[in-house]
Amino acid sequence: MNKVSVDLTCELAGVRMHNPLVLASGVLGTSAALLERVGACGAGAVTSKSCGPEERAGHPNPIAVEWAGGVINAVGLTNPGLEAEIPTLIDARERLHAQGIPLIASIFAPTVEDFGRMAAGVSAAEPDLIEVNISCPNVGDEFGTPFSGSVESAAAVTRMVRAKTKLPIAIKLAPNVPNIARIALAAQEEGADAITAINTVPGMLIDPYAGRPVLSNKVGGVSGWSIKPIALRCVAEISRTVSIPVIGLGGVSNGLDAVEMIMAGATAVGVGSAVWQRGVDVFAVIAEEMYEFMAGEGYPDLASMRGIAIR
Repeated sequence: MNKVSVDLTCELAGVRMHNPLVLASGVLGTSAALLERVGACGAGAVTSKSCGPEERAGHPNPIAVEWAGGVINAVGLTNPGLEAEIPTLIDARERLHAQGIPLIASIFAPTVEDFGRMAAGVSAAEPDLIEVNISCPNVGDEFGTPFSGSVESAAAVTRMVRAKTKLPIAIKLAPNVPNIARIALAAQEEGADAITAINTVPGMLIDPYAGRPVLSNKVGGVSGWSIKPIALRCVAEISRTVSIPVIGLGGVSNGLDAVEMIMAGATAVGVGSAVWQRGVDVFAVIAEEMYEFMAGEGYPDLASMRGIAIR
């Protein structure tokens, strides 16, 4: 087959991206300089580390461990708090916009009302999109059941955030729920502009010689290639149900993984653990691998293969 010219650009909730690859929250998202570096290394958009209303130290080490199936972490939502985060987001936005790269600001909160406060607060920094993290799996003992655990709670957070900002919002969902598509639909009905799926999968590793869990928090979020089948299933179910775009992430480490996410219905593709495992240049590598696949298989753009696996 003759190769075709390929266009990797996409639009996510009105935000234009030169390729569909998004730095996932929690990875190199702690400073404006790091976010700028990720953009320079080929990301189509970058997401800041999740920020909450107040400063959090997070969990004591060890908080992240690589294993045969990927990475497991329980960082514990370490962040400087809303007041300190706003100048960082403003600095990051200016640096990234100079490169033509959008900034996504990630937020979390312990209550529905605090989610509203966070949305209003980070809006002052004028990111291109706000990602609403209602699904962190490793602080349950502190915050209770994640808001992504039910249709009602996910809808309540989305409704509150929508009332407090005019910026596009993406609701980040967890995979370990009975019906992720229904939760995504509820978020859409309350004003979400996009869905991010999925967050890490709750899990545990044990050191048999020490006779104890590897992480200080005992449980953490599993990411990396081992969760890709779970992520693809969730993205496919959501994409069949909602009409808003999906950022698909979970186990994407190469161009074919990213292609699979698009074929499952994703508009954009999150990359997280692969940065840990392959370095920050992984964005340019994945984009090139996508380009080569699409050119060789006759796909001129992302829209031509989006969702073909679920039609």
